[in-house]
Amino acid sequence: MYKAIAANKRNTVIIMIVFFVLIGGLAWFVSYYYGDWDIAIYAVSIAAIYALIQYFAAGRLAMTVNGAHEISKKDNPTLWNTVENIAITEGLPMPRVFLIDDPAPNAFATGRNPKSAMVAATTGLIDIMDKRELAAVMAHEMGHVRNYDILVSMIVFGLVSAISLVSDIILRMTFFGRGSSDNKSPYVLIIGIIAVVIAPIVALLVQLAVSRQREYLADASSAMTTRDPDGMIMALEKLKANGRPMRRQNTSTAHLFLNNPLKKGFFNKIFSTHPPLDERIARLKKHEARF
Repeated sequence: MYKAIAANKRNTVIIMIVFFVLIGGLAWFVSYYYGDWDIAIYAVSIAAIYALIQYFAAGRLAMTVNGAHEISKKDNPTLWNTVENIAITEGLPMPRVFLIDDPAPNAFATGRNPKSAMVAATTGLIDIMDKRELAAVMAHEMGHVRNYDILVSMIVFGLVSAISLVSDIILRMTFFGRGSSDNKSPYVLIIGIIAVVIAPIVALLVQLAVSRQREYLADASSAMTTRDPDGMIMALEKLKANGRPMRRQNTSTAHLFLNNPLKKGFFNKIFSTHPPLDERIARLKKHEARF
């Protein structure tokens, strides 16, 4: 478990490097093609500012776009007490608790760090889970907080968005702008356009890989925290039997949720940020004795 956390931290550094290399490569292409190296500075600056805004604002924005409203203990004692107990067990600060009025059973956590963490659950989740299963789900979400998955998810999301933004700007400049007369080789242009188109896809695939691995880790964190892997297994089985798309469809925050909140479809299945529930259940059963 602790080896997995350490490996995730190392992988996070590698991922950050990959993203910055992608942004730097895109900036180099457009600067080379236009013969103006100031463009590279502007592109990287725009990406950095955009990612920084995402870093500070993404948590609150995620709650807003998903229709979550903050609650106190008196509003929903069951959910509040469950989160509080998990926080005490984990030795973490009590996060802000939110509720989403939606029949689809789901939950997610966000924030920059444990001190600014926020957790949310849908009314549908609370309706179908018993106390044991609800504790497992909240331990899963608090596992994301403890493992700093919430920070990594926001940074990766911000950088993916930044790469898409820079790529879009470069494509518009390439088709509607005028490059330097010294750098108008058609090969350079073709290679550059291919790179600009592929970069956001590569960034998205990296985001998917990060999200999927961290779901496995959060499942394991839940089992270790509660010392009850069966609780998480039963919760996942209920999600499998009762899962449905959420009313508010938001692809930008889908990777944060316990279960994929989007409508099922060919592309959503291929580019899903979540591993199949059957695989998550199988992994927990395989390592059940270790917990």
